[in-house]
Amino acid sequence: MARHIFRCPLRWADMDAFGHVNNVTFLRYLEEARIDLMFRLAPGEGEASFTGGSVVARHEIDYLRPLVHRHEPVTIETWVTDITAASMTVKYEVKDGDAVYARASTVVVPYSLVNQRPRRITAEEKEFLERYLDEGTVAA
Repeated sequence: MARHIFRCPLRWADMDAFGHVNNVTFLRYLEEARIDLMFRLAPGEGEASFTGGSVVARHEIDYLRPLVHRHEPVTIETWVTDITAASMTVKYEVKDGDAVYARASTVVVPYSLVNQRPRRITAEEKEFLERYLDEGTVAA
């Protein structure tokens, strides 16, 4: 299984009154990593995957340690754990080396902007996602 590695810069404005990165900001970091995977990387490989849009159906985050502002980016590892006919589950670790700041998952549903409704995952999208599928997980 391949994991997508995304280096996310920290911004001074990401901090809250307690001096660490705000919990809501972690959702933005996850979004940036997911968008990099689904909208930059997939089309960059010659595929028109996910160009019709997608919506988030669910987020789940476990905050494990505070992340404070610094000049070095944080690493977000992203992979897929579930692929169904009309959704996928993306998992993440926000980390530096062995230090893990958060673990999270997002259920993403492909969405037709033209028809204004969810749509099925295409064969090309499924093939792309399977490259990042967690070992031992079977795509539906």
